[in-house]
Amino acid sequence: MPKRDYHNYWVYIITNKPKGVLYTGFTGGIDDRMERHNDGQGSSFTSKYRLKRLVYFEEFQYVEDAIKREKQIKNWRRQWKINLIEKSNPNWDDLWNRLDSRS
Repeated sequence: MPKRDYHNYWVYIITNKPKGVLYTGFTGGIDDRMERHNDGQGSSFTSKYRLKRLVYFEEFQYVEDAIKREKQIKNWRRQWKINLIEKSNPNWDDLWNRLDSRS
């Protein structure tokens, strides 16, 4: 992987199916993190519920902004998270396939 002049941070939501179990996470490398989730090597929670479908993400330049946003979303009610996902991804498509093909 080529060295970047800047670093991106990601806040993301994954699930096992539309309106299924939701997990909000933060990472400095979405590629590696999603590969871990897909291989069942994520957290014990994501492995237990087989959370592999990336349904929402936001990209940040500064780590502090990403951490703040992750905490904000984690404190939201479930319906607010569903509304956030459906605003940009109404069909609950797996966005990882699209991101993976950008490289």
